[in-house]
Amino acid sequence: MNASSHIAVILDRTGSMGDIRDDVIGGFNTFLRDQQAEPTPATFTLVQFDSEDPYEIVQPVAPIADARPLTLETYVPRACTPLYDAIGRGIMDLEAMFARLGADQRPGKIIFVIVTDGHENASREFNRARILAMIEAKRGDGWEFVFLSADLASFDDAQAFGVDAGSRLMFQKSKRGSERAWASVSDKMTRYRSGSAQNVQFDDKDRKDQDEAR
Repeated sequence: MNASSHIAVILDRTGSMGDIRDDVIGGFNTFLRDQQAEPTPATFTLVQFDSEDPYEIVQPVAPIADARPLTLETYVPRACTPLYDAIGRGIMDLEAMFARLGADQRPGKIIFVIVTDGHENASREFNRARILAMIEAKRGDGWEFVFLSADLASFDDAQAFGVDAGSRLMFQKSKRGSERAWASVSDKMTRYRSGSAQNVQFDDKDRKDQDEAR
């Protein structure tokens, strides 16, 4: 199996994220630096979503070393939450990309990270049932799905569309909460990419860190 990984981040930049804009930027950038320091090869994509642009590709597919950090200019919260559309289009984009590659060129590990602080309220193309079917199919192919949420309804909804309980982390909508959530996913992803873990799963320490971030 190809030893490389592909990391896709689907990032909520809707209006309610404005309260933690600086914290999201800082947490994401630390996460990115950590993953760039991991010696195993990886490619990376970053997509932002809101109802004005449900699927804005901020970082097209590139070696992770070439990925750029977020800035106040590139991350500007606004509008509503087409969560299903962003997830669905993200999966379809990756499927199309990998279909163009030979079997020996496809990454052996695919990690799909969804970050949101709000409940779905604006999708037009995809619904929960379709997202469930897509995630179930991709999990069957070995994809890892990770869900970070600051919204209880959205966190519960993630279970209904197929994200494993161990791969979901509820984070506090605060500087410490955001930073610790990004640190948790980075730690688990590094372990998975290096081969020291079989999947990306949060543990009691990650959840305790969020309780302490209140």
